[in-house]
Amino acid sequence: MVPLRTRALDAVEEMDRPDCDPARLDRTYAQFALVNRAVSGWRGIYRRELRPLLSREIATTLLDIGCGGGDVPIMLSKWAARDGLRLQITAIDPDERAAAFAGRRRSRDGVIFRRRNTAELLGEGARFDVVVSNHVLHHLDSGELAGFLAESAALSAGTVIHNDLRRSAAAYALFWAAALPFRGSYIRQDGLTSIRRSYTAAELRAAAPPGWTVQPRSPFRNLLILAKALPPERSAL
Repeated sequence: MVPLRTRALDAVEEMDRPDCDPARLDRTYAQFALVNRAVSGWRGIYRRELRPLLSREIATTLLDIGCGGGDVPIMLSKWAARDGLRLQITAIDPDERAAAFAGRRRSRDGVIFRRRNTAELLGEGARFDVVVSNHVLHHLDSGELAGFLAESAALSAGTVIHNDLRRSAAAYALFWAAALPFRGSYIRQDGLTSIRRSYTAAELRAAAPPGWTVQPRSPFRNLLILAKALPPERSAL
């Protein structure tokens, strides 16, 4: 059994290596859409956390940090459109390979992909009603986490939601079996590494600054949430 008592901070995901196979990397980005639909829980996050913040009259701005292949912002945009709600999404990733893959997606109204990091957006004076991320936290050590949370909070005028894996032996065993069909990509190998690197709920609570709350969600997920007071013009929506 792979040790899971502590975070495997020395483990490196293959797709993060600059010399990884570009064809396998593109297949990984393409397969993320299926994996995220199946296990990331964004449908529930949209219904419970995001949809109550959206309006039919006023466009809500949302930033997705570390968007990878771009499937999560596309899903959020489709769900909001089906509900008749106005949502303007900016999705960023500093990796040129991710940005290139996302840029090849069929354009969708309300979603803009940019190759940027959070520091660059802050330098531009950007601000968003909502900031989210998917599967970013486990990439960070404790020092990097503090800076990431500070920057994501500074970019948000309202709610911040970071969605990530929650480390456990059961999560590792189930993904080991469930990901067997994903061939020709880094999904299975890197997914198992991601679980090894991820936080337990207790670890994330200990690492997060005051004001942030950790909500364990099924299956095997943590939501790290910061909820700021809404501006007066949006508080009545």
